[in-house]
Amino acid sequence: MAVATVREWREDEGRGVLDRPETPGGCWAHFSHVETDGFRALVPGRQVDLVWEAPGFRQDGFDYRAVRITPRS
Repeated sequence: MAVATVREWREDEGRGVLDRPETPGGCWAHFSHVETDGFRALVPGRQVDLVWEAPGFRQDGFDYRAVRITPRS
């Protein structure tokens, strides 16, 4: 897993953008990939552990998308 920072999170849409150097332009994230008990939401500015992929197509304008997101304590 790699460490990423939450750039933005749209709780009403259940998605957001994560940043790390290997994902220039940002990594698209969906609430279904957040591994946590309870409500699956992220806080901008917080760090998360991230597994990501480059699927070969743009997901909502992003070249990268999250596969697994684990909030850091």
